[in-house]
Amino acid sequence: MKPPAETDASAFEQELLASIEAVHRFAVQLTRDPAAAEDVVQETYLRALAHREQYTPGTNCRAWLFTICRNVFVKGAMRSAREVAVEDAELEAMAAAAVHGTVAASDPTGAVFERADLDEAVRTLEDAIRRIDRETRELLRETFEAVNRHFAQLFPTLFGGGEARLIMTGEEILDAGVQVMAQPPGKRNASIHLLSGGEKALTAIALVFSLFQLNPAPFCLLDEVDAPLDDANTLRFCDLVRRMSPQTQFLFISHNKISMEMAAQLIGVTMPESGVSRVVAVDIDEALRIREELAA
Repeated sequence: MKPPAETDASAFEQELLASIEAVHRFAVQLTRDPAAAEDVVQETYLRALAHREQYTPGTNCRAWLFTICRNVFVKGAMRSAREVAVEDAELEAMAAAAVHGTVAASDPTGAVFERADLDEAVRTLEDAIRRIDRETRELLRETFEAVNRHFAQLFPTLFGGGEARLIMTGEEILDAGVQVMAQPPGKRNASIHLLSGGEKALTAIALVFSLFQLNPAPFCLLDEVDAPLDDANTLRFCDLVRRMSPQTQFLFISHNKISMEMAAQLIGVTMPESGVSRVVAVDIDEALRIREELAA
């Protein structure tokens, strides 16, 4: 079994590879040039790898990459516009000097940049920024609505009733925050800050699984998420994990006997000597088979 750090890095790289075609299509829409899009995609993935700590596992990796791709394109376009402005200023200076007879105003390439060219570049850049903002807003709103639907479905499943939803705290979706409103059964609608520890844990599980369902991974690691839950809520949590297990393999760390009962394989870590850990693995299906054979 890989250490958690290596597992997280591997999962992150798999998400990057899974999104490469979508990012390339997005870059082609931005640049209108397949060759330039290749450079944008390459720079996007280099920046994603360099800033992987900014990515939150379980969130929409594709939307995160689109944001990086947009920033790479905008910065490149602005840099090109500045270069055009500098070249335009140099040519104007050469023309002025030629009028005074100090230099020969000849351009061997015949490429003379006029002010109209710069204005056109600025308009193109502004159009691209508006288009990127519009597409980003649409994608973010679609993602938010999808997470909200999943959250509204999973919350009553875990709580045995009640309702919950996500609310944006601003009008501009690109700058707005998100507030979690949860109403467990028999309680008034309230912010998550007013819930008990166990209720907060269940609400967080519902929200994480709602994000997870946007782009399900082959496996999911849960580290003692059942620690603050009582037996009744632990049973609901286990039922949800069982329902999702046909599509996703769950690896979970737990000290709860109820959670351990749903496992297909147990891996225990013991310390027979101080500073020396030992792994003890038990295949539940194999253990049941041996018990049945001995009973027969």
